[in-house]
Amino acid sequence: MVGAPSLQPRLLSSFVGDRFALSKQPLSQLFRCKLGSKHVSMQLFRTLSGLTNLLFNRRNLDEVLNSQHKRLRPGKISPRRPVPDHIQRPPYVNSRQAPGIVSEPEVHDEKGIECMRVSGRLAAQVLEYAGTLVKPGVKTDEIDQEVHQMIIDNGAYPSPLGYGGFPKSVCTSVNECICHGIPDSRPLEDGDIINIDVTVYLDGYHGDTSATFFCGEVDEEAKKLVEVTKESMYKAISICAPGVEYKKIGKTIHEHADKYRYGVVRQFVGHGVGRVFHADPVVLHHRNNEGGRMMLNQTFTIEPMLTIGSINPVMWDDNWTVVTDDGSLSAQFEHTILITRDGAEILTQC
Repeated sequence: MVGAPSLQPRLLSSFVGDRFALSKQPLSQLFRCKLGSKHVSMQLFRTLSGLTNLLFNRRNLDEVLNSQHKRLRPGKISPRRPVPDHIQRPPYVNSRQAPGIVSEPEVHDEKGIECMRVSGRLAAQVLEYAGTLVKPGVKTDEIDQEVHQMIIDNGAYPSPLGYGGFPKSVCTSVNECICHGIPDSRPLEDGDIINIDVTVYLDGYHGDTSATFFCGEVDEEAKKLVEVTKESMYKAISICAPGVEYKKIGKTIHEHADKYRYGVVRQFVGHGVGRVFHADPVVLHHRNNEGGRMMLNQTFTIEPMLTIGSINPVMWDDNWTVVTDDGSLSAQFEHTILITRDGAEILTQC
């Protein structure tokens, strides 16, 4: 549990960030829904800044424990990149309201499934290309530029851009950054690990994926963390099928992490994805007793975040970047999957 003991653990999608929080109320009662609409919004019971301080135990960056690598520091963020007018935008773009979450799962007909395959394949291709850019001296903002251009060249919209005010087209989370790193002027250094999180919006459907890459010569400790994190994701995918309980995902991931004494981040979760960026179900990556079962033709993400040390997150003043509170390394992998009669189909692979 993070923050005050009177609060339940935060359940956040890997991109929802600090926009949602839980109170003592049951999860089903935390949302308000307008009649005739599937879109619901979280009931925020404190100010955003208060939530950040309370639930993320924000501390001065210089107070965290020393580690073997240089601590991350915020760099300069370049202006928002333009998207051609002819490209279809998600409904939340340019909205002054915080994005909502759909309370129903994403279950598709044959046309929807094909659209999900197309958007997922593009996301995978963009991620694969982004990985080739990871080299010492390359700025994360330069990766954002290339990702942005490839996405719009393919007639798609970079889903993170403008989501809840996020200023860039991709998330780049380096070393101790758990998630939501904003691309900036910091050059990558030899020995870094970096998670690149790509989501594209194509023909009305989101494809969401991420992977952690090596920059130059990475030490064995970091390599093992990345390897095990990837394994945990695939082990979780392998147990998915119609009727399987969602909680088995968390059990599978947590058991694999335990073998190597890695921590499993609890405050960020997988989510339904498709016509909307975030939908039910909430996919927990740690052991839990939540209910719910997988459905045929449903799409959602599995995206475990493992750490070498502490699992407690600290948020930077940008209200997006989340790092481990002890400076220990964190790794993440993510796929969007489709539940089929035979199990699970990975949509975000080339």
